[in-house]
Amino acid sequence: MSVLSSLARRHTSLSDREVEHLHHLVADWQLLADLNFADVLLFGSLRDREAYVVLAQVRPYPAQTLYQEDMVGHVLEAADRDRVRRAFAEERIVREGDPEWRDGTPVREEAIPVRFRDRIVAVVSAEQNLATARTPSQLELTYLQAAADLEQMIAEGNFPFPSNEEREISPRVGDGFMRLDEEGVIVYASPNAVSAYRRLGVAANLIGAHLGKLDFDESVTLDALRRVRPFEGEVEASGAWVYRRFVPIAHGGQVSGAIAVLRDITELRHRDRMLLLKEATIREIHHRVKNNLQTVASLLRLQGRRLSSEEAKAALEESVRRISSIALVHETLSHDSHERVDFDRVASRVVEMVRDGLADPDRPIHFRVDGSAGDLSSEIATPLALIVVELVQNAVEHATGADGRAIGVTVEMARTRDRVRLAVSDDGVGLPDGFAVERDSNLGLQIVRTLVESELAGEISIAGANPGTRVEVAVPLDRPRIAAP
Repeated sequence: MSVLSSLARRHTSLSDREVEHLHHLVADWQLLADLNFADVLLFGSLRDREAYVVLAQVRPYPAQTLYQEDMVGHVLEAADRDRVRRAFAEERIVREGDPEWRDGTPVREEAIPVRFRDRIVAVVSAEQNLATARTPSQLELTYLQAAADLEQMIAEGNFPFPSNEEREISPRVGDGFMRLDEEGVIVYASPNAVSAYRRLGVAANLIGAHLGKLDFDESVTLDALRRVRPFEGEVEASGAWVYRRFVPIAHGGQVSGAIAVLRDITELRHRDRMLLLKEATIREIHHRVKNNLQTVASLLRLQGRRLSSEEAKAALEESVRRISSIALVHETLSHDSHERVDFDRVASRVVEMVRDGLADPDRPIHFRVDGSAGDLSSEIATPLALIVVELVQNAVEHATGADGRAIGVTVEMARTRDRVRLAVSDDGVGLPDGFAVERDSNLGLQIVRTLVESELAGEISIAGANPGTRVEVAVPLDRPRIAAP
């Protein structure tokens, strides 16, 4: 639950739909603060007395703030916010009156009632520090007029516009600002807006130009504004990108113009393209590494067929499985640009590979994979896949059942906030008497110990089960790897 929702539920009588409308307002009101050069506070009326709680707050980017500390959650008496009280009571914008003095600072305050359907659900207070004010330029006067239009729309219940979309880019008025009349003619363009259009290749004077005649297909934009709908999107031309957001201005259902904020995002899009190229290159590298590993595995298989020694053949088959497990990780990475591996899928495929390679009708073995390790970085997933191969292969080779009974091999995975745990257990004959890991480990277990302790800075334990053997591995997720001695 958001802070706004929590405060509204605790202090006010606002319904869920009314709170949702306030959420839409807060998502869009940075525009109002910047155009007003003012701090903007959202006041909700307390349900049990005449006082107000600050539900949200936003500071202006182009001006000095009045509030160094956050006011959200503060409860203010009606006597301390007379304009807010009047806006609630009179259901109109309250601007008149002399500036207030707060701690020696002159403050101009406007109180705008927030209408939702047929009810005033909150009041927005725009508060400007007049000590930093100066004679306004044409740009600042245009900003203030646009702010007044938005305030009127808030009071009439026509702003904000409902939307469930999150913006990747939120241009600010300082990035570029334009004012359009009801016909779509640009009546004002800030210097940054002119510069943005120059980068798009527009050499004509913007002021006085019709939006639809700037060499871009603006039919969708103009149609949306005529239907009192906002419109936003990117324009690409002459090797430049500009993101634009148009907000229609309407009073009494009649469109009287629009305001537009725009931002030159050329460098951002160039970086995006470079990242895409880099990601594609990384995926191609993983793909080629996987292919090379599979080629090596194929060569080892061919070599194995020429050998007469069963021991040598078995050694080559083990090497093929080790190489194939690493290739599986690179195959997964070749399909994903985030350098993370769905290890659950890798573990299942590794177990299938070992099962197919060691299948013997005279030694029935059942495999099961339980739990989840989630997505792991390639630095952890690669050695961990090799660990699964060695432990499952070791379980199959040494967990001989009595009287030819079926053996079960289980791979269990679990993940906590900072660790991933892996356990491989079987219900075979178990460990021999006097078994010691340091002394009696075969090559497979030695590889596992080296990977766990030196490569992954983890821990390993081997214990007899009843029946069988259980090997547990715990690996930290964020601990740096330790170089092997």
